[in-house]
Amino acid sequence: MDAEHQHRYSTTAARGRWPARTQRLLGVIGPLCAQWLEPALQHCLDRFDRELYLQAERSRSHLEQQHCFDSRGLLHLQRAGFMSAFADHLRNSFARLGEIDEAADGSLAHRPLSLLERGEHELTAALDKLSARGEAHHSLLLSELSYRFAALVGAAPLEGAALPIAPAGLAGAMRTAVATLDLPPEHRLLLLQSFEQWVIVAAEPLYEAVNAQLLDDGLLPRLRPYAPPRATAGPRGAATGETPPATTATTAESAGAPQAPITVLETLRDLLAQQRVGVNGTAATGRAASPDELQAALGALQQHLAQVTDQASRELRSAQRLRDELLLQLNAGKPEGAVPTRLSAEQDDTVELVAMLFEQIGRQLHHGPHARSVLDDLQLPMLRLAVTDRDFFDQREHPARRLLGAVAEAANDWLDGPDGEVDHRLTERLHQLVERARHEPPSAGLYTSLLADIEHHLAQLSRRAQTAERRHVEAMQGRERLDLARRRASELLAERFAVNPPRGLLRALLDRAWADALALTLLQHGEDSPAFTQRLRVTDQLLGRLPVDDTDLLRREVQAGLQQIGMHAEEAGQVALRLIGTEPAVSTTVDAMPPPSPPATVSPASDAAVAPLVDDPSAATALPAIAAATLPSASAPVAAAPTQDLPSATDLALRLKQRQRLGESPRAKPVVAEAAEPPLGPQEARIHNRLRHLPYGSWFEFTDPATGEVTRRKLAWFSPVTGNSLFVTRRGQHGVEMNLRELVHAMTHGQVRELPPQRDGLLDRAWHALTGNLLRHPSSPTPGARP
Repeated sequence: MDAEHQHRYSTTAARGRWPARTQRLLGVIGPLCAQWLEPALQHCLDRFDRELYLQAERSRSHLEQQHCFDSRGLLHLQRAGFMSAFADHLRNSFARLGEIDEAADGSLAHRPLSLLERGEHELTAALDKLSARGEAHHSLLLSELSYRFAALVGAAPLEGAALPIAPAGLAGAMRTAVATLDLPPEHRLLLLQSFEQWVIVAAEPLYEAVNAQLLDDGLLPRLRPYAPPRATAGPRGAATGETPPATTATTAESAGAPQAPITVLETLRDLLAQQRVGVNGTAATGRAASPDELQAALGALQQHLAQVTDQASRELRSAQRLRDELLLQLNAGKPEGAVPTRLSAEQDDTVELVAMLFEQIGRQLHHGPHARSVLDDLQLPMLRLAVTDRDFFDQREHPARRLLGAVAEAANDWLDGPDGEVDHRLTERLHQLVERARHEPPSAGLYTSLLADIEHHLAQLSRRAQTAERRHVEAMQGRERLDLARRRASELLAERFAVNPPRGLLRALLDRAWADALALTLLQHGEDSPAFTQRLRVTDQLLGRLPVDDTDLLRREVQAGLQQIGMHAEEAGQVALRLIGTEPAVSTTVDAMPPPSPPATVSPASDAAVAPLVDDPSAATALPAIAAATLPSASAPVAAAPTQDLPSATDLALRLKQRQRLGESPRAKPVVAEAAEPPLGPQEARIHNRLRHLPYGSWFEFTDPATGEVTRRKLAWFSPVTGNSLFVTRRGQHGVEMNLRELVHAMTHGQVRELPPQRDGLLDRAWHALTGNLLRHPSSPTPGARP
């Protein structure tokens, strides 16, 4: 900790009314707080920055991604100001320690009402809840601090925001610091979540250090703060014969079980106790199982479950059957009349809560054997850790909880997902992971290692899926650009056909192959490029709109254009030769030639070259320039064109019509002209407008009307120009191509359904369902169950 940071938290500017001892202690406590708070806040901001990056990576639209990157940029620019504002607020709070602002309290009654922004209200509510949870979490340490600080400054016990380093005081400093960051409301709440986890919940070392400093200086050395016992149901303690909870620290220490602050596990146990009120049950007798005995019983039960059928194994994993089997394992081999071993109240509640959690996870899974098998095999290893590590329930970032969430998501999405595909490598990897968890002693280190392994494998799967999806999207985008270029080429050809309609082989050439050549040139070089201008010039020469100066050059241009779109050189040469003919020996006085004569006056050689183009009378003037260029000169003999070995014009025209067009895919559907589309109804129009603004990454369910099979597909790309859309599987493979109108029609008929976005993961949804059931639905009494 450098001198500048220590100065930020220094409390030497305390009031002169305080005695020297108080000023000296406050001067020591300030750097002591700085030594812990500075790195904790830095770590909090680092985690917040990482969460923003992950949220941007998972975002479904570029706008949301840009908001995340903007917030990251603000955080990097204003980080020093944030730290300074937090330290200044805390220093000022220490300077006003023990003061009562009576003027502020009296002015509240006369303060006018004003509207509160929604973001400000959410911030206030989040800070209040954060403070309340922190007060409950550190109740004992904060109780000691409140009395010792009161003795230090000669005031009543300091509670809430009156104690600067209490959760409420730190929350007030956080409010001041957050004001320096112009973050959107959702990102402010994300920052508060990180602050609660890495500062408020983790502040126990800070409180212990400050308490020890004050205690070493002789402040209330015999203080034994009173902590109210956790409320439990009356019948439960009486029925089980358990000792009532201790009410003082001395009693707790003598019982060998010091009281802990209220945690998530305690809250869930209270909910279970409230549901059991009034339920009659058999009183449990005997001694509670030790941790080693419980681990041995769980290990034996784990081996037993590996030998039974899947159906029996699933039945044994329910809360009541699991409890009964554990009791059988705990008392197996004991002589008759021996004192039975039972589960303690906390062990029993942990077994039931873990069983209920896995039951909720099973309800969130897709119907499939592989995912359920993997999750079932992981239940007992998780239970073995939960009965020894209370942080499994209390810490959201616990390695075992993160592993359970990762395995559940992987099994649900990649093993038995709605795509009907099974990743055998992932299946093998997950089974190896479960085997390690089953055979190695449970510990946070083990689950950290397993988590890193599965996350690495899932990251590889995700990268492969993204690569495949990007490849399909780029193909769709290229196909759309080609379609648009083809449309433009068709428009230009239609304008020319209206004046000079071609027939026969020339019409087949221009309609398909040459239209693709124009579209490809337009796509590569642009409409104003010299290359595209030359292609249009060749088109006009073929239609007789422009004179032909060099027949051989025209033939080579046509052959090059046909080869450019993928036609073999031999076939392209045949088409060009049959269409235009070979270059005759033309005299140097071509410019002085008379106007073209009717086809009857053309020499046999040139007649053979032009005849395929004049299948009907309207084509007699289709190629006047070519006809003129092929007229023999009086002073030069005509070289015979070798057209007798070429395929007929009809054969070549059929080949051109049957040939697959450039970029044409078997899956591609013909685009329906917008003029022929019927108007949308009111409901279809609403769906149409919503789909046009839907972000990429949205999920849809497709129902096969013939089989009723349901598959999920992700919207990977959508064109606002053509309305074409691409849906892919979770692995990034090609799924469905649909036009927007087709999608609207399918949605109105119930064949396609948009899935709502899920912000929480599968494990989080299971936790919410578990707590919701505990709050809403009472547990059904089971015979022989402990009350």
